[in-house]
Amino acid sequence: MKWNLRLAAANRGIWKASELQRMLADRGLVISAGKMSGLWSGNPNVVKLHDLEVICAVLSCGVDELLIPEPETVSTPKPTTEVVATAVGEAPPVVPRARTGRSLPPR
Repeated sequence: MKWNLRLAAANRGIWKASELQRMLADRGLVISAGKMSGLWSGNPNVVKLHDLEVICAVLSCGVDELLIPEPETVSTPKPTTEVVATAVGEAPPVVPRARTGRSLPPR
């Protein structure tokens, strides 16, 4: 996913992070300068759903405008080398695992 806050804000005439930070604070979302820098630069560590909701309300946009999918960056699963042939409707065999390393129950 690509974070697209700066472009979404620019489309609404908001050119400075401090201006958006003030608008968010007016809606009850107080963001530190460090977190605002991460949101504005496009590399946020964490975006809480509540924060995302307030950002969307302030910018009058949807989540789809802030989060752009990048499917080419997702790796495809590698097929397993071991293939077990089973009959139709038959469950694959269950292989028991060793139960080592377990602790004793409390006294």
